[in-house]
Amino acid sequence: MRWKQFFTPVESMDAVQAKKFIDENVPDSYTLLDVRQPKEYEAGHIPGSKLIPLPELKDRLSEIDPEKPALVYCAIGGRSRVAAQMLAGKNFSRVYNLSGGLKAWTGNYAVGPEDQGLDLFDGNETPKEVLIVAYSLEKGLREFYKKMIPRIHNAKSQELFHQLFAIEILHQNRLFEEYKRITGDDLDVEKFDRDIVSPVMEGGINTEEFIQKFGADVNSEEDVIGMAMSIEAQAFDLYSRAAENNSNKESREVLDQIAREEQSHLKQLGELFQHL
Repeated sequence: MRWKQFFTPVESMDAVQAKKFIDENVPDSYTLLDVRQPKEYEAGHIPGSKLIPLPELKDRLSEIDPEKPALVYCAIGGRSRVAAQMLAGKNFSRVYNLSGGLKAWTGNYAVGPEDQGLDLFDGNETPKEVLIVAYSLEKGLREFYKKMIPRIHNAKSQELFHQLFAIEILHQNRLFEEYKRITGDDLDVEKFDRDIVSPVMEGGINTEEFIQKFGADVNSEEDVIGMAMSIEAQAFDLYSRAAENNSNKESREVLDQIAREEQSHLKQLGELFQHL
């Protein structure tokens, strides 16, 4: 690293500003860069993050678009400031350091390694194949919400699961209509549903794994919405990583659109949580 990079001015964002920035921008319009180590990333990261550990950053700059804003974070803000200064010193246009790092972050988290769930997307899918997989993930989540309803004794929590179930049906329908538009196939939803792969929980974690991992009280409205937000965060994270990993431009666009929809779901759930 050249010495001037230690003195390159870098703007900072606190956690509130960073969350606002992420909420107000579509995922593919900026780079969210995690410069911690893989084990740290696996334990918890901001959804949609690209992992490039600080020691590898110099040799992997080509993986980052210098024309897009870059928001860089680490655990408490030290490594990310060095990384942000490195990017600024390499003439990246807009670089921001998340002050306080992940420790200060108050938004949603995703968990798991970089390749979690990517066995569903090998990086070479056509838009048609992407939509089939995404539809199956939505179906898995829809069935999860449906199965949870009879287990709940709290009327408000039960109503929330009914709402979440309805949201997934709407999203499934959107994906089905997009599939028909792209392929030109005039088939009914029942036939399409029979032909898709077995349902899997969104984000690449199956239903029982997620219940065990989250440990939510399904009769608590706060826990129900918190669990739903965690699921959507995993989905947003998966689709963002899958988009970056896909070699097909049209498929990346489809995955980016689905990621934006998951981001929108997260915002809706956050607003619902505020009104409890």
